[in-house]
Amino acid sequence: MRYALILLLVFFIGCKQKPDTPKHIPVTDAFPPVETEPANTDYPPAFKGQTRVAGVKTRTSITHKIITKDLSRPWGMALMPDGNLLVTQKEGTMKIVTPAGELSADITGLPKVDSRGQGGLLDVALDPDFQTNGLIYWTFSEPQPGGNLTAVGKGVLDVDALKVRNVKVIFRATPAYDGTLHYGSRLVFAPDGNLFVSTGERSDKETRQQAQDLKSGLGKIFRITPDGAPAPGNPTFDQAMPGIYSYGHRNPQGLALHPQTGALWSAEFGPMGGDELNLIQPGKNYGWPTITYGVEYSGDAISNKATRREGMEQPVYYWDPVLSPSGMEFYTSDAIPEWKNNLFIGGLSSNHICRLVIRDNRVVGEERLLANEYQRFRDVSMAANGGLYAITDDGRLYWIGKK
Repeated sequence: MRYALILLLVFFIGCKQKPDTPKHIPVTDAFPPVETEPANTDYPPAFKGQTRVAGVKTRTSITHKIITKDLSRPWGMALMPDGNLLVTQKEGTMKIVTPAGELSADITGLPKVDSRGQGGLLDVALDPDFQTNGLIYWTFSEPQPGGNLTAVGKGVLDVDALKVRNVKVIFRATPAYDGTLHYGSRLVFAPDGNLFVSTGERSDKETRQQAQDLKSGLGKIFRITPDGAPAPGNPTFDQAMPGIYSYGHRNPQGLALHPQTGALWSAEFGPMGGDELNLIQPGKNYGWPTITYGVEYSGDAISNKATRREGMEQPVYYWDPVLSPSGMEFYTSDAIPEWKNNLFIGGLSSNHICRLVIRDNRVVGEERLLANEYQRFRDVSMAANGGLYAITDDGRLYWIGKK
């Protein structure tokens, strides 16, 4: 009897010492954190749940299939009104892909890109009135006398002729720099018709401080009109490049609007460790390179190991080791109810799609999808039938959805 009481006591103590279970996830659905590898740093998080939250697992029976393996280094995609996808390819071409995996010929009429390194033809977005005006927007690394820069192009897509007409560049994130890394480059249209554009700080120590320089277009998120002008209602700064919405970013390759709140969320690469998910607010400074939860690739500390500083925003969530977050999308369909309003992020070096459950602007659950495919997932998008599309660096287009 005494032995049984001891076992019972040990059981209850063990239950009390379990990792915190997020209050919004039933106990039966909470699992250990998905990350099991040691972190690159011993930096303490600023608050509970800022990293390595409880794991979750999708209860709905889901499946995936490869729609095509024939894309060439795809980078961005946009769902068209007819259910087809418009996909960019890094070397400078676009294709239309049907749900059955049929690929169009190359779409012509696009400007020249600098496709070295991480550059090339990058993201793409449809104008909110695409069905009537045919306008599309894209980001690309534009060759310049001083190197290259992140630029936004605009033109009319002639679907029948597979040609983009009336092309013009509406925005350039100056200054140009002779490098091949960190272009940012995601595009998201807001409900008011204005366009969010993310830019990277170009990686090198020579340029990274410009993420804090409001006269520079590097390491920023911009809010512009469809013609490229600063959008009305933007935050005001002294002696700043027009159009800046937020700053202090490293390489934000993920942008998405929350379907319920309308808030803008961003995911960006940290260095070694310290990839971030941020809730973007106008005029705010997100800290890079003054604060970070990562270290140099050499292992050296950055900014004397500073992770917090007054006047700089904390990430809602961070990863160490890294996710390498690229394109992302909130799930908006009713087809898989437990996914509703969850955030899905393509992971590059981590080789999986990250599913995040977000409640009250906090991450409360994390799941890894398609990890056994061993792919670098570059972008994620809603499909017309309630599933998700995902593209990978080696040319695959996946569909993920309910069985």
